[in-house]
Parts: sequence; structure tokens; C-alpha cells
Amino acid sequence: MAILAEEIVEEWLNRQGYFTIRGVKLGVHEIDLLAIKICDDHVDCRHIEVTVSIRPVTYITDVPKEIQKKTGRKPKSTKERTEQELRIGIQEWVDKKFNLEQKSELRKKLYHGNWSFELVVHNIKHPEELILLKEVGIKIIYLRDIVNELESTNMTIQSASGASLVDLVLLGVEEK
Repeated sequence: MAILAEEIVEEWLNRQGYFTIRGVKLGVHEIDLLAIKICDDHVDCRHIEVTVSIRPVTYITDVPKEIQKKTGRKPKSTKERTEQELRIGIQEWVDKKFNLEQKSELRKKLYHGNWSFELVVHNIKHPEELILLKEVGIKIIYLRDIVNELESTNMTIQSASGASLVDLVLLGVEEK
């Protein structure tokens, strides 16, 4: 599911005129999407992670490492978390997804300016995570909004490499 969602997001970015790199491997780590668009007065740079689930069963972020050690809970435990556990887990997730030195260095090599940090989601089990992610500067984008925008013919580019997948998705939307 995640790879298909990434392809839809990449098509959406391409149609807006962004140049994209998807699935960048950095050792055991990965960047879902990097996107750069040259505008009249600035360069728009976006680092986008995609976490999409049709039927989510747990949190987006992991149980904090220290809590795992103390309690024996697994990283993807579905047990309810305190706000403090959520905040620590979110910071660890943000550090892993966006702030790793390897990722920062790659972004600097591509463009030395500011990059936005964004997360694409669909259905989520714990909306309080999104509130806390926004608090630490992560822009949240819903996949349904991306699909709605792809229905528009008012985009810089009318189709790119992911057009066939998007056409299938939009076909399902039209039938509802």
C-alpha cells in the first residue's frame, strides 16, 4: 500500500511542476520523497514521508525506546499511550524520519535552503498524534485531498509517470 500511495503523491507533485526523487536509500534508512520546484522568487523544497493505511490498527509512531526497555512493550504496541509517551515517541520518529545527519546532508547537497517536513496520511487510529506532529513543525496532508486535487485539470502538467495508477484511483472515486 505504501509504495502505491507514494506513487500517487509523486504524481501529484510532478503535476504541480516539482522534480522528485522517490525511495532514496541511505543505509538502512529511506526517504519516501524529496521534491524541488523552482519558483519566481524562491526554491520550494519538500521532504515528504507517506504513511497510509486503509484500516489502521496502531499508532504512526513507535513506543519510545526507553519505555520499550523499561516495560518490554514492542515498538508497534497497540496499548494506549500517555501524552508524554506520545511526545517522546513523536520526537524519536521525527528525528529518524527527518533529522538524521545522513538525510540532512543529502538535502543540503541537493539544495542548501530550507526544506519543509511533511507527512501524508489516510485513515489514522489516533488523531492526537497528528496534533502533536503539527506542534513540532510537520505539515500533515491527507491522501484524499491529494486525490481530489488530481481530479482537477488545472495543474502545471496534465500527467506524468504515475498517471495510469491515478486514473485507476479516480475511476473508483467517480463510481461512488
